[in-house]
Amino acid sequence: MMTARLSAQIGLVLLLCVCIEAEYMSYKDPKQPLDVRIEDLIRRMTLEEKIGQMTMIDRKVASADIVKDYFIGALLSGGGSVPAPKASAETWINMVNEFQIGALSTRLGIPLFYGIDAVHGHNTVYNATVFPHNVGLGVTRDPELVKKIGAATALEVRATGIPYTFAPCIAVCRDPRWGRCFESYSEDHEIVRAMTEIIPGLQGDLPPDYPSDFPYVGGRTKVAACAKHFVGDGGTTDGINESNTIIDWDGLLSIHMPAYLDSIRKGIVISDSQGIDKITTPPHDNYTYSVEASINAGIDMVSENVYHIISLCGYALKDIFLVPENFMELIDTLALLVKKNVISMTRIDDAVERILRVKFIMGLFENSMADFTLVNQLGSQEHRELAREAVRRSLVLLKNGENGDVPLIPLPKKAKKILVAGSHANDIGTTILAAVKNAIDPQTEVVHHENPGKEFMNSNGFSYAIVAVGELPYSETVGDSMNLTIARPGYDTITNVCQAIKSVVIIISGRPVVIQPYLPLIDALVAAWLPGTEGQGVADVLFGDYGFTGKLARTWFRTVDQLPMNVGDPHYDPLFPFGFGLTTTPRDMKESQ
Repeated sequence: MMTARLSAQIGLVLLLCVCIEAEYMSYKDPKQPLDVRIEDLIRRMTLEEKIGQMTMIDRKVASADIVKDYFIGALLSGGGSVPAPKASAETWINMVNEFQIGALSTRLGIPLFYGIDAVHGHNTVYNATVFPHNVGLGVTRDPELVKKIGAATALEVRATGIPYTFAPCIAVCRDPRWGRCFESYSEDHEIVRAMTEIIPGLQGDLPPDYPSDFPYVGGRTKVAACAKHFVGDGGTTDGINESNTIIDWDGLLSIHMPAYLDSIRKGIVISDSQGIDKITTPPHDNYTYSVEASINAGIDMVSENVYHIISLCGYALKDIFLVPENFMELIDTLALLVKKNVISMTRIDDAVERILRVKFIMGLFENSMADFTLVNQLGSQEHRELAREAVRRSLVLLKNGENGDVPLIPLPKKAKKILVAGSHANDIGTTILAAVKNAIDPQTEVVHHENPGKEFMNSNGFSYAIVAVGELPYSETVGDSMNLTIARPGYDTITNVCQAIKSVVIIISGRPVVIQPYLPLIDALVAAWLPGTEGQGVADVLFGDYGFTGKLARTWFRTVDQLPMNVGDPHYDPLFPFGFGLTTTPRDMKESQ
Protein backbone atom coordinates (compact mmCIF):
# COMPACT_ATOMS: atom_id res chain seq x y z
CA MET A 1 0.00 0.00 0.00
CA MET A 2 1.02 3.62 -0.42
CA THR A 3 2.99 4.87 2.60
CA ALA A 4 1.63 7.66 4.83
CA ARG A 5 4.66 9.77 3.98
CA LEU A 6 4.05 9.32 0.27
CA SER A 7 0.36 10.21 0.66
CA ALA A 8 1.28 13.39 2.52
CA GLN A 9 3.81 14.32 -0.15
CA ILE A 10 1.26 13.80 -2.91
CA GLY A 11 -1.17 16.02 -1.02
CA LEU A 12 1.47 18.73 -0.76
CA VAL A 13 2.16 18.51 -4.50
CA LEU A 14 -1.54 18.82 -5.28
CA LEU A 15 -1.78 21.84 -2.99
CA LEU A 16 1.17 23.46 -4.73
CA CYS A 17 -0.43 22.78 -8.10
CA VAL A 18 -3.68 24.42 -6.99
CA CYS A 19 -1.79 27.53 -5.87
CA ILE A 20 0.21 27.76 -9.07
CA GLU A 21 -2.89 27.28 -11.18
CA ALA A 22 -4.00 30.76 -10.15
CA GLU A 23 -2.05 31.75 -13.26
CA TYR A 24 -3.34 30.01 -16.37
CA MET A 25 -0.62 27.90 -17.95
CA SER A 26 -1.29 26.63 -21.44
CA TYR A 27 1.15 23.73 -21.08
CA LYS A 28 -0.96 22.27 -18.27
CA ASP A 29 -4.17 22.38 -20.31
CA PRO A 30 -4.72 19.05 -22.14
CA LYS A 31 -7.28 20.78 -24.38
CA GLN A 32 -4.56 22.90 -25.95
CA PRO A 33 -2.76 21.69 -29.10
CA LEU A 34 0.50 19.87 -28.36
CA ASP A 35 2.70 22.47 -30.06
CA VAL A 36 1.08 25.26 -28.03
CA ARG A 37 1.72 23.40 -24.78
CA ILE A 38 5.37 22.75 -25.66
CA GLU A 39 6.03 26.33 -26.77
CA ASP A 40 4.39 27.76 -23.65
CA LEU A 41 6.47 25.55 -21.36
CA ILE A 42 9.81 26.19 -23.06
CA ARG A 43 9.41 29.96 -22.90
CA ARG A 44 8.92 29.72 -19.14
CA MET A 45 12.03 27.61 -18.52
CA THR A 46 15.40 28.83 -17.29
CA LEU A 47 18.68 27.46 -18.67
CA GLU A 48 19.11 25.36 -15.53
CA GLU A 49 15.66 23.84 -15.95
CA LYS A 50 16.38 23.04 -19.59
CA ILE A 51 19.69 21.37 -18.80
CA GLY A 52 17.98 19.37 -16.07
CA GLN A 53 15.54 18.03 -18.64
CA MET A 54 18.51 16.90 -20.73
CA THR A 55 19.98 14.89 -17.86
CA MET A 56 19.26 11.28 -16.88
CA ILE A 57 20.75 9.82 -13.72
CA ASP A 58 20.71 6.44 -11.99
CA ARG A 59 18.35 5.89 -9.09
CA LYS A 60 21.38 4.88 -7.00
CA VAL A 61 22.53 8.50 -6.79
CA ALA A 62 19.08 10.11 -6.93
CA SER A 63 16.64 11.36 -4.33
CA ALA A 64 13.48 13.42 -4.51
CA ASP A 65 15.50 16.43 -3.35
CA ILE A 66 18.16 15.96 -6.04
CA VAL A 67 15.47 15.65 -8.69
CA LYS A 68 13.85 18.82 -7.39
CA ASP A 69 17.01 20.89 -6.87
CA TYR A 70 18.55 20.09 -10.28
CA PHE A 71 15.32 19.77 -12.30
CA ILE A 72 16.34 16.24 -13.36
CA GLY A 73 14.33 15.13 -16.37
CA ALA A 74 14.84 11.36 -16.29
CA LEU A 75 15.99 8.50 -14.08
CA LEU A 76 16.95 4.93 -14.81
CA SER A 77 17.77 1.66 -13.15
CA GLY A 78 21.14 0.58 -14.48
CA GLY A 79 22.13 -3.08 -14.44
CA GLY A 80 20.98 -4.58 -11.16
CA SER A 81 19.90 -1.21 -9.73
CA VAL A 82 16.82 -2.04 -7.63
CA PRO A 83 15.04 -0.37 -4.68
CA ALA A 84 15.47 -3.47 -2.50
CA PRO A 85 16.33 -7.17 -2.88
CA LYS A 86 13.34 -9.06 -4.24
CA ALA A 87 11.40 -5.79 -4.38
CA SER A 88 7.68 -6.15 -5.08
CA ALA A 89 5.81 -4.23 -7.77
CA GLU A 90 4.39 -2.01 -5.03
CA THR A 91 7.92 -1.20 -3.78
CA TRP A 92 8.98 -0.20 -7.28
CA ILE A 93 5.90 2.00 -7.69
CA ASN A 94 6.46 3.77 -4.39
CA MET A 95 10.08 4.45 -5.34
CA VAL A 96 9.20 5.84 -8.77
CA ASN A 97 6.42 7.97 -7.30
CA GLU A 98 8.71 9.41 -4.65
CA PHE A 99 11.11 10.57 -7.35
CA GLN A 100 8.17 11.91 -9.34
CA ILE A 101 7.05 13.97 -6.37
CA GLY A 102 10.44 15.67 -6.45
CA ALA A 103 9.94 16.54 -10.11
CA LEU A 104 6.37 17.78 -9.60
CA SER A 105 7.51 19.95 -6.68
CA THR A 106 9.67 22.11 -8.94
CA ARG A 107 8.55 25.56 -10.05
CA LEU A 108 7.05 24.29 -13.31
CA GLY A 109 6.16 20.77 -12.18
CA ILE A 110 7.60 18.99 -15.22
CA PRO A 111 7.25 15.22 -14.68
CA LEU A 112 10.25 12.96 -15.11
CA PHE A 113 10.25 9.65 -16.87
CA TYR A 114 11.89 6.50 -15.56
CA GLY A 115 13.64 3.98 -17.79
CA ILE A 116 14.87 0.41 -17.33
CA ASP A 117 16.44 -2.40 -19.36
CA ALA A 118 13.48 -4.72 -19.93
CA VAL A 119 15.21 -6.52 -22.77
CA HIS A 120 13.67 -10.00 -22.58
CA GLY A 121 10.80 -9.38 -20.28
CA HIS A 122 11.08 -7.20 -17.17
CA ASN A 123 14.30 -9.01 -16.37
CA THR A 124 15.58 -6.72 -13.58
CA VAL A 125 12.51 -7.23 -11.41
CA TYR A 126 11.94 -10.12 -9.02
CA ASN A 127 9.17 -12.54 -10.05
CA ALA A 128 8.81 -11.07 -13.55
CA THR A 129 8.33 -13.25 -16.61
CA VAL A 130 11.68 -13.65 -18.38
CA PHE A 131 11.25 -14.49 -22.06
CA PRO A 132 13.86 -16.15 -24.28
CA HIS A 133 16.52 -13.69 -25.32
CA ASN A 134 16.63 -12.30 -28.86
CA VAL A 135 19.08 -14.92 -30.11
CA GLY A 136 16.36 -17.50 -29.49
CA LEU A 137 13.40 -15.41 -30.66
CA GLY A 138 15.04 -14.94 -34.04
CA VAL A 139 14.82 -18.71 -34.48
CA THR A 140 11.02 -18.48 -34.46
CA ARG A 141 10.96 -16.01 -37.37
CA ASP A 142 7.57 -14.92 -36.05
CA PRO A 143 6.98 -11.15 -35.79
CA GLU A 144 3.52 -11.66 -34.28
CA LEU A 145 4.98 -13.72 -31.46
CA VAL A 146 7.53 -11.03 -30.56
CA LYS A 147 4.78 -8.39 -30.78
CA LYS A 148 2.82 -10.34 -28.16
CA ILE A 149 5.98 -10.56 -26.05
CA GLY A 150 6.39 -6.80 -26.39
CA ALA A 151 2.83 -6.23 -25.19
CA ALA A 152 3.29 -8.56 -22.22
CA THR A 153 6.59 -6.90 -21.32
CA ALA A 154 4.96 -3.46 -21.48
CA LEU A 155 2.29 -4.57 -19.00
CA GLU A 156 4.88 -5.93 -16.58
CA VAL A 157 7.03 -2.80 -16.84
CA ARG A 158 3.99 -0.59 -16.26
CA ALA A 159 3.06 -2.86 -13.32
CA THR A 160 6.11 -1.44 -11.54
CA GLY A 161 5.30 2.19 -12.37
CA ILE A 162 7.88 2.52 -15.17
CA PRO A 163 6.89 3.98 -18.58
CA TYR A 164 10.07 3.47 -20.61
CA THR A 165 12.29 0.53 -21.60
CA PHE A 166 15.71 0.46 -23.27
CA ALA A 167 14.66 -2.19 -25.80
CA PRO A 168 14.79 -3.72 -28.33
CA CYS A 169 18.34 -4.32 -29.48
CA ILE A 170 18.32 -4.41 -33.29
CA ALA A 171 21.98 -5.15 -33.87
CA VAL A 172 22.82 -7.54 -36.70
CA CYS A 173 25.49 -9.70 -35.06
CA ARG A 174 27.95 -10.83 -37.72
CA ASP A 175 30.48 -12.45 -35.38
CA PRO A 176 29.45 -14.60 -32.39
CA ARG A 177 32.64 -13.67 -30.56
CA TRP A 178 30.86 -10.40 -29.70
CA GLY A 179 29.74 -10.37 -26.06
CA ARG A 180 26.34 -8.96 -26.98
CA CYS A 181 25.50 -11.41 -29.73
CA PHE A 182 22.72 -12.89 -27.57
CA GLU A 183 20.90 -9.56 -27.89
CA SER A 184 20.78 -9.90 -31.68
CA TYR A 185 17.92 -11.71 -33.39
CA SER A 186 20.04 -12.95 -36.27
CA GLU A 187 23.03 -12.52 -38.56
CA ASP A 188 20.43 -11.87 -41.28
CA HIS A 189 19.14 -8.31 -41.46
CA GLU A 190 15.76 -9.38 -42.83
CA ILE A 191 15.00 -11.41 -39.69
CA VAL A 192 16.12 -8.49 -37.53
CA ARG A 193 13.90 -6.13 -39.53
CA ALA A 194 10.92 -8.41 -39.09
CA MET A 195 11.47 -8.58 -35.35
CA THR A 196 11.15 -4.80 -34.96
CA GLU A 197 7.46 -5.64 -34.72
CA ILE A 198 8.16 -5.92 -30.99
CA ILE A 199 8.10 -2.09 -30.95
CA PRO A 200 4.35 -1.68 -31.60
CA GLY A 201 3.91 -4.48 -29.06
CA LEU A 202 5.65 -2.30 -26.49
CA GLN A 203 4.27 1.07 -27.60
CA GLY A 204 0.95 0.18 -29.20
CA ASP A 205 -0.20 0.28 -32.81
CA LEU A 206 -0.22 3.69 -34.46
CA PRO A 207 -3.73 5.07 -34.97
CA PRO A 208 -4.65 5.37 -38.68
CA ASP A 209 -4.23 9.15 -38.95
CA TYR A 210 -1.31 9.54 -36.56
CA PRO A 211 1.51 11.83 -37.83
CA SER A 212 4.35 9.77 -39.29
CA ASP A 213 7.11 11.93 -37.80
CA PHE A 214 6.12 11.72 -34.12
CA PRO A 215 6.74 8.97 -31.56
CA TYR A 216 3.71 7.21 -30.10
CA VAL A 217 2.81 5.50 -26.82
CA GLY A 218 -0.70 4.10 -26.62
CA GLY A 219 -1.79 4.73 -23.06
CA ARG A 220 -0.99 3.50 -19.57
CA THR A 221 -0.58 -0.17 -20.52
CA LYS A 222 2.18 0.67 -23.01
CA VAL A 223 5.76 1.92 -22.66
CA ALA A 224 8.12 3.99 -24.75
CA ALA A 225 10.56 1.72 -26.57
CA CYS A 226 14.13 2.37 -27.69
CA ALA A 227 15.81 0.67 -30.60
CA LYS A 228 19.50 0.33 -29.79
CA HIS A 229 22.48 0.68 -29.95
CA PHE A 230 23.98 2.25 -33.07
CA VAL A 231 24.15 1.29 -36.71
CA GLY A 232 27.02 -1.16 -37.30
CA ASP A 233 27.29 -2.25 -33.67
CA GLY A 234 27.03 -5.92 -34.58
CA GLY A 235 29.80 -5.85 -37.17
CA THR A 236 32.91 -4.94 -35.21
CA THR A 237 36.28 -6.46 -36.04
CA ASP A 238 36.69 -9.84 -34.28
CA GLY A 239 33.43 -9.16 -32.44
CA ILE A 240 35.14 -6.82 -29.98
CA ASN A 241 32.55 -4.80 -28.10
CA GLU A 242 32.42 -1.08 -28.97
CA SER A 243 35.23 -1.49 -31.47
CA ASN A 244 35.41 -0.48 -35.14
CA THR A 245 33.16 -1.83 -37.85
CA ILE A 246 35.13 -1.95 -41.08
CA ILE A 247 32.63 -2.14 -43.92
CA ASP A 248 31.90 -0.35 -47.16
CA TRP A 249 29.01 2.07 -47.46
CA ASP A 250 26.80 -0.33 -49.40
CA GLY A 251 27.36 -3.05 -46.81
CA LEU A 252 26.50 -0.70 -43.96
CA LEU A 253 23.28 0.34 -45.67
CA SER A 254 22.22 -3.15 -46.74
CA ILE A 255 23.14 -5.15 -43.59
CA HIS A 256 23.11 -2.89 -40.55
CA MET A 257 20.83 0.01 -41.50
CA PRO A 258 17.47 -1.59 -42.50
CA ALA A 259 16.26 -2.42 -38.99
CA TYR A 260 17.11 1.08 -37.80
CA LEU A 261 15.13 2.63 -40.63
CA ASP A 262 12.14 0.46 -39.74
CA SER A 263 12.53 1.28 -36.06
CA ILE A 264 12.72 5.00 -36.72
CA ARG A 265 9.16 4.70 -37.99
CA LYS A 266 8.04 2.84 -34.84
CA GLY A 267 9.95 3.94 -31.74
CA ILE A 268 12.96 5.50 -30.03
CA VAL A 269 16.62 4.62 -30.62
CA ILE A 270 19.23 4.48 -27.88
CA SER A 271 22.98 4.05 -28.21
CA ASP A 272 25.21 2.43 -25.62
CA SER A 273 26.79 3.59 -22.40
CA GLN A 274 29.57 6.11 -21.74
CA GLY A 275 29.55 7.25 -25.33
CA ILE A 276 30.28 10.89 -24.58
CA ASP A 277 33.28 10.04 -22.43
CA LYS A 278 34.62 7.79 -25.19
CA ILE A 279 34.72 10.51 -27.81
CA THR A 280 38.26 11.14 -26.59
CA THR A 281 41.16 8.75 -26.06
CA PRO A 282 41.60 8.02 -23.24
CA PRO A 283 37.95 8.31 -22.23
CA HIS A 284 36.96 11.45 -20.32
CA ASP A 285 40.25 13.08 -21.27
CA ASN A 286 38.57 16.31 -22.42
CA TYR A 287 35.02 16.28 -21.08
CA THR A 288 34.26 19.84 -22.09
CA TYR A 289 35.05 19.03 -25.70
CA SER A 290 33.03 15.80 -25.49
CA VAL A 291 29.93 17.63 -24.24
CA GLU A 292 30.30 20.36 -26.87
CA ALA A 293 30.76 17.90 -29.72
CA SER A 294 27.90 15.67 -28.59
CA ILE A 295 25.32 18.40 -28.11
CA ASN A 296 26.19 20.15 -31.34
CA ALA A 297 26.05 16.82 -33.16
CA GLY A 298 22.45 16.34 -32.02
CA ILE A 299 22.53 14.43 -28.72
CA ASP A 300 19.66 15.74 -26.64
CA MET A 301 19.65 13.93 -23.31
CA VAL A 302 22.66 12.56 -21.44
CA SER A 303 22.35 9.78 -18.93
CA GLU A 304 24.66 8.53 -16.25
CA ASN A 305 26.30 5.90 -18.35
CA VAL A 306 25.81 8.31 -21.16
CA TYR A 307 23.36 6.35 -23.16
CA HIS A 308 23.04 8.72 -26.11
CA ILE A 309 19.38 8.45 -26.51
CA ILE A 310 18.33 9.22 -30.03
CA SER A 311 14.77 9.63 -31.09
CA LEU A 312 13.11 7.93 -33.91
CA CYS A 313 10.76 9.98 -35.97
CA GLY A 314 13.20 12.84 -35.50
CA TYR A 315 11.95 13.30 -31.98
CA ALA A 316 12.25 11.89 -28.53
CA LEU A 317 15.21 11.23 -26.44
CA LYS A 318 18.31 11.78 -28.46
CA ASP A 319 18.49 14.91 -26.37
CA ILE A 320 18.98 13.17 -23.04
CA PHE A 321 22.41 12.70 -21.48
CA LEU A 322 22.70 9.58 -19.36
CA VAL A 323 25.18 10.55 -16.65
CA PRO A 324 24.15 8.47 -13.67
CA GLU A 325 26.71 9.27 -11.02
CA ASN A 326 28.71 12.28 -12.18
CA PHE A 327 25.79 14.37 -13.35
CA MET A 328 26.97 17.62 -11.77
CA GLU A 329 29.95 17.71 -14.10
CA LEU A 330 27.64 17.52 -17.08
CA ILE A 331 25.27 20.18 -15.74
CA ASP A 332 28.08 22.60 -14.94
CA THR A 333 29.94 21.98 -18.20
CA LEU A 334 26.87 22.36 -20.37
CA ALA A 335 25.77 25.56 -18.60
CA LEU A 336 29.24 27.07 -19.07
CA LEU A 337 29.31 26.19 -22.78
CA VAL A 338 25.93 27.88 -23.30
CA LYS A 339 26.93 30.97 -21.39
CA LYS A 340 30.08 31.22 -23.53
CA ASN A 341 27.95 30.82 -26.70
CA VAL A 342 29.85 27.67 -27.65
CA ILE A 343 26.49 25.89 -27.67
CA SER A 344 23.55 28.04 -28.70
CA MET A 345 20.33 28.43 -26.77
CA THR A 346 18.56 27.52 -30.00
CA ARG A 347 20.25 24.11 -29.88
CA ILE A 348 19.24 23.65 -26.23
CA ASP A 349 15.63 24.58 -27.01
CA ASP A 350 15.68 22.14 -29.92
CA ALA A 351 16.70 19.34 -27.55
CA VAL A 352 14.22 20.26 -24.84
CA GLU A 353 11.37 20.52 -27.37
CA ARG A 354 11.84 16.87 -28.33
CA ILE A 355 12.10 15.70 -24.74
CA LEU A 356 8.94 17.52 -23.73
CA ARG A 357 7.09 16.26 -26.79
CA VAL A 358 7.75 12.70 -25.72
CA LYS A 359 6.62 13.40 -22.17
CA PHE A 360 3.39 14.96 -23.40
CA ILE A 361 2.77 12.06 -25.80
CA MET A 362 3.42 9.55 -23.01
CA GLY A 363 0.68 11.28 -21.01
CA LEU A 364 2.99 12.09 -18.13
CA PHE A 365 1.60 15.59 -17.59
CA GLU A 366 -1.91 14.20 -17.06
CA ASN A 367 -0.94 10.92 -15.36
CA SER A 368 2.33 11.59 -13.58
CA MET A 369 1.89 9.22 -10.65
CA ALA A 370 1.83 5.46 -11.01
CA ASP A 371 -0.79 3.39 -9.20
CA PHE A 372 -1.27 -0.27 -8.29
CA THR A 373 -3.82 -1.05 -11.00
CA LEU A 374 -1.50 -3.35 -12.98
CA VAL A 375 0.52 -5.03 -10.21
CA ASN A 376 -1.14 -8.39 -10.90
CA GLN A 377 0.36 -8.33 -14.41
CA LEU A 378 3.88 -8.93 -13.05
CA GLY A 379 4.70 -12.57 -13.70
CA SER A 380 1.11 -13.37 -14.63
CA GLN A 381 0.20 -16.90 -15.67
CA GLU A 382 -0.85 -15.66 -19.11
CA HIS A 383 2.60 -14.16 -19.67
CA ARG A 384 4.33 -17.28 -18.39
CA GLU A 385 2.34 -19.41 -20.85
CA LEU A 386 3.40 -17.06 -23.66
CA ALA A 387 7.03 -17.37 -22.55
CA ARG A 388 6.70 -21.15 -22.45
CA GLU A 389 5.43 -21.12 -26.02
CA ALA A 390 8.34 -18.90 -27.03
CA VAL A 391 10.77 -21.35 -25.43
CA ARG A 392 9.30 -24.28 -27.36
CA ARG A 393 9.53 -22.43 -30.65
CA SER A 394 13.02 -21.03 -30.06
CA LEU A 395 14.73 -24.40 -29.56
CA VAL A 396 16.69 -25.89 -32.46
CA LEU A 397 17.19 -29.64 -32.78
CA LEU A 398 20.66 -30.03 -34.28
CA LYS A 399 21.03 -33.81 -34.05
CA ASN A 400 18.65 -36.67 -33.36
CA GLY A 401 20.50 -39.95 -33.78
CA GLU A 402 22.93 -40.97 -36.48
CA ASN A 403 21.75 -41.56 -40.03
CA GLY A 404 19.65 -44.69 -40.03
CA ASP A 405 19.37 -44.82 -36.24
CA VAL A 406 16.07 -44.61 -34.43
CA PRO A 407 15.69 -40.98 -33.28
CA LEU A 408 16.16 -40.46 -29.55
CA ILE A 409 13.69 -37.57 -29.39
CA PRO A 410 10.87 -37.59 -28.41
CA LEU A 411 12.08 -39.16 -25.18
CA PRO A 412 9.90 -41.75 -23.44
CA LYS A 413 8.16 -40.46 -20.33
CA LYS A 414 8.06 -43.94 -18.85
CA ALA A 415 11.49 -45.31 -17.97
CA LYS A 416 13.09 -47.08 -15.02
CA LYS A 417 15.65 -44.41 -14.16
CA ILE A 418 16.92 -41.33 -15.98
CA LEU A 419 19.81 -38.97 -15.29
CA VAL A 420 19.68 -35.18 -15.46
CA ALA A 421 23.22 -33.82 -15.44
CA GLY A 422 25.23 -30.72 -16.23
CA SER A 423 26.02 -27.31 -14.77
CA HIS A 424 22.92 -25.71 -16.32
CA ALA A 425 20.29 -28.29 -15.38
CA ASN A 426 19.15 -26.67 -12.15
CA ASP A 427 19.29 -22.92 -12.73
CA ILE A 428 16.76 -20.08 -12.26
CA GLY A 429 13.02 -20.16 -12.93
CA THR A 430 11.36 -23.42 -13.88
CA THR A 431 14.64 -25.28 -14.31
CA ILE A 432 15.26 -28.03 -16.81
CA LEU A 433 15.49 -30.46 -13.90
CA ALA A 434 12.13 -29.32 -12.54
CA ALA A 435 10.62 -29.35 -16.03
CA VAL A 436 11.72 -32.96 -16.57
CA LYS A 437 10.25 -34.04 -13.23
CA ASN A 438 6.98 -32.32 -14.13
CA ALA A 439 6.79 -34.01 -17.53
CA ILE A 440 7.67 -37.64 -16.89
CA ASP A 441 5.59 -40.54 -15.61
CA PRO A 442 5.33 -40.48 -11.80
CA GLN A 443 6.91 -43.95 -11.63
CA THR A 444 10.08 -42.86 -13.45
CA GLU A 445 13.01 -42.21 -11.12
CA VAL A 446 14.99 -39.02 -11.80
CA VAL A 447 18.56 -38.75 -10.57
CA HIS A 448 20.35 -35.39 -10.62
CA HIS A 449 24.14 -35.21 -10.66
CA GLU A 450 25.87 -32.09 -11.91
CA ASN A 451 29.10 -33.72 -13.07
CA PRO A 452 28.99 -37.51 -12.80
CA GLY A 453 32.19 -39.51 -13.21
CA LYS A 454 32.66 -42.67 -15.25
CA GLU A 455 32.27 -44.99 -12.26
CA PHE A 456 28.94 -43.38 -11.33
CA MET A 457 27.73 -43.70 -14.91
CA ASN A 458 28.64 -47.34 -15.20
CA SER A 459 26.98 -48.42 -11.95
CA ASN A 460 23.50 -46.93 -12.11
CA GLY A 461 21.66 -48.51 -15.02
CA PHE A 462 20.16 -45.35 -16.45
CA SER A 463 17.69 -45.61 -19.35
CA TYR A 464 18.95 -42.34 -20.84
CA ALA A 465 20.39 -38.99 -19.79
CA ILE A 466 19.65 -35.30 -20.31
CA VAL A 467 22.77 -33.13 -20.07
CA ALA A 468 22.42 -29.33 -19.82
CA VAL A 469 25.65 -27.39 -20.19
CA GLY A 470 26.60 -23.99 -21.54
CA GLU A 471 28.11 -20.58 -21.00
CA LEU A 472 28.45 -18.70 -17.72
CA PRO A 473 26.46 -15.44 -17.43
CA TYR A 474 28.03 -12.41 -19.09
CA SER A 475 27.16 -9.17 -20.80
CA GLU A 476 28.84 -6.61 -23.02
CA THR A 477 32.66 -6.59 -23.09
CA VAL A 478 32.93 -9.27 -20.40
CA GLY A 479 31.28 -11.63 -22.87
CA ASP A 480 33.72 -11.05 -25.74
CA SER A 481 35.32 -14.42 -26.40
CA MET A 482 38.00 -15.55 -28.81
CA ASN A 483 37.49 -19.27 -28.06
CA LEU A 484 33.69 -19.64 -27.64
CA THR A 485 33.90 -22.67 -25.35
CA ILE A 486 31.33 -23.67 -22.76
CA ALA A 487 31.99 -23.41 -19.04
CA ARG A 488 33.96 -26.11 -17.25
CA PRO A 489 33.37 -28.94 -16.62
CA GLY A 490 30.84 -29.01 -19.46
CA TYR A 491 32.90 -30.93 -21.99
CA ASP A 492 33.95 -33.48 -19.34
CA THR A 493 30.30 -33.98 -18.41
CA ILE A 494 29.37 -34.53 -22.05
CA THR A 495 32.19 -37.05 -22.46
CA ASN A 496 31.48 -39.03 -19.28
CA VAL A 497 27.73 -39.24 -19.77
CA CYS A 498 27.51 -39.64 -23.54
CA GLN A 499 30.14 -42.39 -23.66
CA ALA A 500 28.11 -44.40 -21.17
CA ILE A 501 24.45 -44.12 -22.25
CA LYS A 502 22.08 -42.62 -24.79
CA SER A 503 21.98 -38.89 -24.11
CA VAL A 504 20.45 -35.60 -25.14
CA VAL A 505 22.78 -32.62 -24.76
CA ILE A 506 21.14 -29.22 -24.30
CA ILE A 507 23.35 -26.20 -24.84
CA ILE A 508 22.42 -23.06 -22.89
CA SER A 509 24.28 -20.20 -24.57
CA GLY A 510 23.92 -16.77 -26.09
CA ARG A 511 25.48 -17.87 -29.38
CA PRO A 512 26.90 -20.90 -31.17
CA VAL A 513 29.78 -22.48 -29.26
CA VAL A 514 32.47 -25.07 -29.94
CA ILE A 515 30.83 -28.51 -30.10
CA GLN A 516 32.23 -30.27 -33.19
CA PRO A 517 34.87 -32.41 -31.39
CA TYR A 518 32.17 -33.90 -29.16
CA LEU A 519 29.42 -34.30 -31.74
CA PRO A 520 30.20 -37.99 -32.51
CA LEU A 521 29.58 -38.84 -28.84
CA ILE A 522 26.22 -37.07 -28.70
CA ASP A 523 23.02 -38.88 -29.68
CA ALA A 524 20.78 -35.80 -29.73
CA LEU A 525 21.76 -32.14 -29.55
CA VAL A 526 19.52 -29.15 -28.78
CA ALA A 527 20.39 -25.44 -28.94
CA ALA A 528 18.27 -23.84 -26.22
CA TRP A 529 19.96 -20.40 -26.24
CA LEU A 530 18.93 -18.34 -23.17
CA PRO A 531 15.38 -19.55 -22.54
CA GLY A 532 14.42 -17.45 -19.50
CA THR A 533 12.25 -18.57 -16.61
CA GLU A 534 9.88 -20.97 -18.35
CA GLY A 535 12.01 -24.08 -18.69
CA GLN A 536 8.92 -26.25 -18.98
CA GLY A 537 8.94 -25.32 -22.65
CA VAL A 538 12.13 -27.37 -23.02
CA ALA A 539 10.46 -30.49 -21.63
CA ASP A 540 7.42 -29.87 -23.84
CA VAL A 541 9.44 -30.70 -26.95
CA LEU A 542 11.91 -33.18 -25.45
CA PHE A 543 9.07 -35.51 -24.49
CA GLY A 544 6.97 -34.94 -27.59
CA ASP A 545 4.03 -32.92 -26.30
CA TYR A 546 5.04 -30.48 -29.03
CA GLY A 547 7.34 -30.85 -32.00
CA PHE A 548 10.63 -29.11 -32.67
CA THR A 549 10.17 -26.37 -35.30
CA GLY A 550 13.06 -23.91 -34.81
CA LYS A 551 15.52 -23.08 -37.59
CA LEU A 552 18.92 -21.54 -36.94
CA ALA A 553 18.96 -17.76 -37.33
CA ARG A 554 22.75 -17.88 -36.95
CA THR A 555 25.42 -19.97 -38.62
CA TRP A 556 26.95 -22.62 -36.33
CA PHE A 557 30.68 -22.72 -37.05
CA ARG A 558 33.01 -25.71 -36.99
CA THR A 559 35.99 -23.89 -35.48
CA VAL A 560 36.53 -20.31 -34.33
CA ASP A 561 39.23 -19.95 -36.97
CA GLN A 562 36.41 -19.69 -39.52
CA LEU A 563 34.98 -16.53 -37.94
CA PRO A 564 33.48 -14.26 -38.98
CA MET A 565 31.39 -16.51 -41.23
CA ASN A 566 27.86 -15.70 -42.30
CA VAL A 567 25.45 -17.18 -44.80
CA GLY A 568 26.40 -16.11 -48.31
CA ASP A 569 30.12 -15.77 -47.58
CA PRO A 570 32.42 -17.37 -50.17
CA HIS A 571 34.21 -19.45 -47.50
CA TYR A 572 30.94 -20.73 -46.01
CA ASP A 573 31.55 -24.19 -44.51
CA PRO A 574 29.51 -24.44 -41.29
CA LEU A 575 28.91 -27.29 -38.92
CA PHE A 576 25.21 -26.41 -39.07
CA PRO A 577 24.14 -23.88 -41.72
CA PHE A 578 21.88 -20.89 -41.31
CA GLY A 579 18.28 -22.14 -41.51
CA PHE A 580 19.11 -25.66 -40.29
CA GLY A 581 16.87 -27.38 -37.78
CA LEU A 582 15.46 -30.88 -37.53
CA THR A 583 11.76 -31.26 -36.87
CA THR A 584 9.79 -33.78 -34.86
CA THR A 585 6.12 -34.70 -34.77
CA PRO A 586 4.18 -34.31 -31.51
CA ARG A 587 3.58 -37.68 -29.86
CA ASP A 588 -0.22 -37.47 -30.02
CA MET A 589 -0.09 -36.80 -33.76
CA LYS A 590 2.24 -39.75 -34.30
CA GLU A 591 -0.05 -42.05 -32.34
CA SER A 592 -3.09 -40.97 -34.38
CA GLN A 593 -1.38 -41.60 -37.73
